[in-house]
Amino acid sequence: MPLILMTGYPSSGKTTRASELKRYLEERLQQPENHSQHMTVHVVDDRSLGFTHAAYASPSAEKNLRGALLSAVERLVTKRAIVIVDGPNYIKGLRYQLYCIAREVATTHCLVHCAISPDHAREINRARAQEEEGEEEDKAYDEGLFDELVMRYEEPNPSARWDSPLFTLVQHERDALPGEAIWDAVVGRRALAPNFATAVKPPVETNYLFELDRVTQDVVARVMDAQKSGVPMYEVVVGRGKVRLPGRCLTLSELRRLRMQFTKLNKQVPLKVEAISDAFVEYLNINL
Repeated sequence: MPLILMTGYPSSGKTTRASELKRYLEERLQQPENHSQHMTVHVVDDRSLGFTHAAYASPSAEKNLRGALLSAVERLVTKRAIVIVDGPNYIKGLRYQLYCIAREVATTHCLVHCAISPDHAREINRARAQEEEGEEEDKAYDEGLFDELVMRYEEPNPSARWDSPLFTLVQHERDALPGEAIWDAVVGRRALAPNFATAVKPPVETNYLFELDRVTQDVVARVMDAQKSGVPMYEVVVGRGKVRLPGRCLTLSELRRLRMQFTKLNKQVPLKVEAISDAFVEYLNINL
């Protein structure tokens, strides 16, 4: 049931490392002392979901890719599966959503960062492009898309719970895969304890869905009203929390989209009503 996320620049060796990790985990599961685990190892990547690198060049296609990825992970994360997500996972908001899936089902989670300099990754990508000339392979990224993805990449932060535990592999030095440490982190470690944002507990409030809708709409309204003042600001105080603004005015459609994502996530995993506002503010700060 553990969830392992790969992350890194394009052409940083994520797929190679994911395959290496899959082999290691399968070998460990074959050992007599682990037979009782009865686990299988799954790798979810763009190709298995029916997408190519070109999806990252189109906002709508990338949105569809992320939706397919989240659905696949939700389906595969079971008590008898280890799921490796082999992809860029370059946005902290996506890593947070995947982390929430793991926490929702009370399983373990870790992040494997394939660290490499942009120049080294670019050299590898160009070499792949030359190898693929005249072929239908899809290992190399278009040069413009490569540069765009490097610019978009949000480095993992080991102090953030959705990026921890973090295993960083320095690719140009060809670090050995810390297989045993990853095994201990996801198989030998106690499962993630649900927190206030994802804990599955019976809704004691009969009007929970009404309150979820009302409180999140109120947060959105407060942010929009604060922006209408025309006074430059970096944060908006909402209850006990603060919504950090990303240096620009947020649009209503942008806030509505995030509100819909948040309410969908928390309809099945009810929060305490008094925690909804703080949880939504935290969600906005992670995804804005």
